[in-house]
Amino acid sequence: MDKILITGGTGMVGKAIKEIVKDNSSYHFSYSHEADLSKYQSCYDLFVKYKPTKVIHLAANVGGLYKNINEKVDMLEKNLLINLNVVKCSYQFGVKHFIGCLSTCIFPDKTTYPIHEKMLHNGPPHISNDSYAYAKRMLEIQCNAYREQYGCNFMCIIPTNIYGPHDNFNLTDSHVIPGLIHKCYLAKKNSQDFIVSGTGKPLRQFIYSRDLAKFILWILNNEISNESLILAPNPDDEISIEQVAKRIAKEFNYPDRLTYDNTRSDGQYRKTADNKCLRQLYGDLDLTSIESGIKETVHWFQNNFQNCRK
Repeated sequence: MDKILITGGTGMVGKAIKEIVKDNSSYHFSYSHEADLSKYQSCYDLFVKYKPTKVIHLAANVGGLYKNINEKVDMLEKNLLINLNVVKCSYQFGVKHFIGCLSTCIFPDKTTYPIHEKMLHNGPPHISNDSYAYAKRMLEIQCNAYREQYGCNFMCIIPTNIYGPHDNFNLTDSHVIPGLIHKCYLAKKNSQDFIVSGTGKPLRQFIYSRDLAKFILWILNNEISNESLILAPNPDDEISIEQVAKRIAKEFNYPDRLTYDNTRSDGQYRKTADNKCLRQLYGDLDLTSIESGIKETVHWFQNNFQNCRK
């Protein structure tokens, strides 16, 4: 029987995977206090303890636009160290299938759309998240090196913007949807304007955490051997931050106090990703609509406000 180690297993995507698997006795959902993956010995000891045959590598130092701008050294160094150690240990312990998690935000800033898997290294990423992006690109390079030199089935998935229950709703470090949900909650509570940073014009493809978990488990169970694979909705499902904010305000029944702070950076305008390869392999994607996903996430946040990450 396979033993599956999930790094970052108590985060949003790890929690979604745990909800889907019927028998998780063969899974270990690792968490940051159990092992400091940026330190090789701590990572090695984790592998000694669980002896995984497959690894889903979700652990990372992540954050929203402003964390990427303001904490570039940590975003680069911590992610480089975490990825280096986890991949190296996966090889040393004979892991037969490794899935590392990247992000479409690491693709080149100046490019043509939609982007596809082979375009990852075709130019520099957007300056707002270049440290994080280069660290993540190195994970893909490292996995490919192990594939080429040792024949390892080490691959990377490239999801678009992920959101859902168990996300990080911190007002400073969160991604866009959880941050806006928390902002709207507080605005309504305090009878204040719901202020969205930037113009609201940038476009994004959002994928619900349980949809992403479904794809990851399919890749794991079928031992898909692509070098990398974009996990994304269709390009025409792209939606603006303004539309997302309006949807969140509607869920809180607070649509009339929505405003935009045009003095704040928008970040990259678009990152449209092509899911053609995924559709060819998987078939009908059957994804959660953005309306349903935001509704479920808002309700989860309200019901778990006291204990959620914020």
